[in-house]
Amino acid sequence: MRLVFAGTPETALPSLRALLASRHEVVAVVTRPDAEAGRGRKVRPSPVAALAAESGIEVLRPEKAGDPAFLDRLRQIAPDCCPVVAYGALLPQAALDIPPQGWINLHFSLLPAWRGAAPVQHAILHGDEITGAATFRIVRELDAGPVFGVVTEVIRPADTSGELLGRLAESGAGLLAATLDGVEDGTLEARPQPPDGVSLAPKITVEVARVDWAAPAMRVDRLVRACAPNPGAWTEFRGQRVKLGPVRLRPDAEKLEPGELRVSKNSVLAGTGSHPVELGEVGPQGKRQMLAGDWARGVRITDQDRLD
Repeated sequence: MRLVFAGTPETALPSLRALLASRHEVVAVVTRPDAEAGRGRKVRPSPVAALAAESGIEVLRPEKAGDPAFLDRLRQIAPDCCPVVAYGALLPQAALDIPPQGWINLHFSLLPAWRGAAPVQHAILHGDEITGAATFRIVRELDAGPVFGVVTEVIRPADTSGELLGRLAESGAGLLAATLDGVEDGTLEARPQPPDGVSLAPKITVEVARVDWAAPAMRVDRLVRACAPNPGAWTEFRGQRVKLGPVRLRPDAEKLEPGELRVSKNSVLAGTGSHPVELGEVGPQGKRQMLAGDWARGVRITDQDRLD
């Protein structure tokens, strides 16, 4: 099949590489416009745009997927199907109607669970033990189209969203390629999602990523892992924001008040609503991440200091 691939971040690269190596022909990619990135905030192409350019493939960067010029060019290209992985923008019906085989999305959850922008983060945040990826035909309702296939993945106790998403991006790439093979052969039929079990996974905002030290330790652990690497869990110390890397549960430690700090030679403990957690890396405002012990020695924590 002639394909136009839609995607933007690094998460989409395993799928694009798999399709470039497949029996299908990727004739163009659709991606978000170039944007500022990195510490220098230089304007750069998206990872998908960069890989497409290296591969000699046309790159389409519409401000909106409903732009008339973009729709006209898509009709000229005449793709049979448009696979999608983390494109990052809504697709209007005018775009959905162009490819005869529709737009087929790789979504990182076991639908109908965790429809939305942050399925991996919500799976970790809510303590799921199993997640996965699903391919489905895009319809106007959010992530509600009929499903072609799924792969499953165990959520490990120490998984961050970045680590889990990395594994799902790799296994999902194979699922997407196999789905397109089945669609072309006519051997794969999409089935409607069940009406029960629907849950939503909206984007994790900076406000949601703030640690509530009165919450149980398990909740703190899940929030920090769900927010790593983005947007990054955080707290305040002496009135300034501090980012937090993954913590370690310490049910063996003496109970501390929520936000209370206890520094020893080998660890920095923080109190929660249940038992303490051991801090891993912290990122003081305007500085790079560092080991919690180095941070604690540098700021000279007193008995009165608290994480807020």
